[in-house]
Amino acid sequence: MSRPNILDDPGLQAILAAISDARIVGGAVRDTLAGLPTHDIDLATQSEPDAVITALRKAGLKAIPTGLVHGTVTAVVALPGGGHRGYEITTLRRDIATDGRHATIAFTDDWRADAARRDFTINAMSMDATGTIFDYFHGTEDLRAGLLRFVGEPTARIAEDYLRILRFFRFWARYGSETPDQPTIAALRTGIPGLAQLSVERIWTEFSRILATPGPMPTMNLMNELGILSAIIPEGTSPARLQTLIAANAPPDPLLRLAALLTGDALTFATRLRLSAAERDRLIALLAAPPPNDNDDDDTLRRHLADTPTETLIGRTWLNGAPTTGWAALRARLQAIHRPIFPLEGRDALAIGLPPGPSIGILLHEIRTWWLTNGCRADSETCRAELHRRAQI
Repeated sequence: MSRPNILDDPGLQAILAAISDARIVGGAVRDTLAGLPTHDIDLATQSEPDAVITALRKAGLKAIPTGLVHGTVTAVVALPGGGHRGYEITTLRRDIATDGRHATIAFTDDWRADAARRDFTINAMSMDATGTIFDYFHGTEDLRAGLLRFVGEPTARIAEDYLRILRFFRFWARYGSETPDQPTIAALRTGIPGLAQLSVERIWTEFSRILATPGPMPTMNLMNELGILSAIIPEGTSPARLQTLIAANAPPDPLLRLAALLTGDALTFATRLRLSAAERDRLIALLAAPPPNDNDDDDTLRRHLADTPTETLIGRTWLNGAPTTGWAALRARLQAIHRPIFPLEGRDALAIGLPPGPSIGILLHEIRTWWLTNGCRADSETCRAELHRRAQI
């Protein structure tokens, strides 16, 4: 094969020069072979962490012991155009014990043993400084064929870490084109009870990545068929509604797709899986009300925008009217209208001599209602004049 472009990365070159036996591993190798852009570049080496740190510092590179218990050191390299980039370098490992969530490891100098503990064949390849690929489990062939296979026996590999069920679907959505074989299907179904051992944060992180894949419907349908979807979202789901959203070319936004998929209570789901406050609030807002009508005038749209962020209103149009051209025109109108903000605050009332107290809030609410009724067109000067007028009543 020709020299892979990834090897032209200057930071990587510096690390490979400092640690002679180091190889690129995992996703960077997979994506290089798939012709996809690489983001994080991870490496492995036979050298133990102390030796890695010594070699990096001798080469003038910054070394941070980010995960010594797992054998991981992060090399930080200054980039030619400014800034820095981190590269994780991990000593080769083998598993001593696993419990479905964590593994106890020992260092090794055996490259095949390290590759054997990885989840899928397409993630178990490595590449040295010359571009030579080391592929112990036929990952290159599987990647070319669109086949996602576990390294080793599927049931045993899933039992080592039940998150591999969701990782399987994430990688299958991105790299798979062939239907999983029956032993894999059986292992995925058998492993469902083990999902309860995982932290909900890990489940949501992995599931949101599945939702963000370019074409998740085959994955969602298989997860639904196997009972995995209902195990993750017992509140209820509608894959058909998600299909409608995706078919309309809606943005590949995981929260928007979740809102289309979810049929149960959004707050219950968000609380159970511990979504961030921002994610929770946005999910609830997407499902809280229908969108504006596509024949609403600009004043009505401004009233909507005064109470609800543009992104949320546009999301509601996707959820409620994705297939029609009228909704597309409405989305363009919403984007074009500057979101109005009511220009008065309590200090404006205090500035004209009104005494502090609940009456100020009541008065401002009345003026805001007047402002909304008139299409949110009144500017700050006009609103202050209305404040003066009403304060004298």
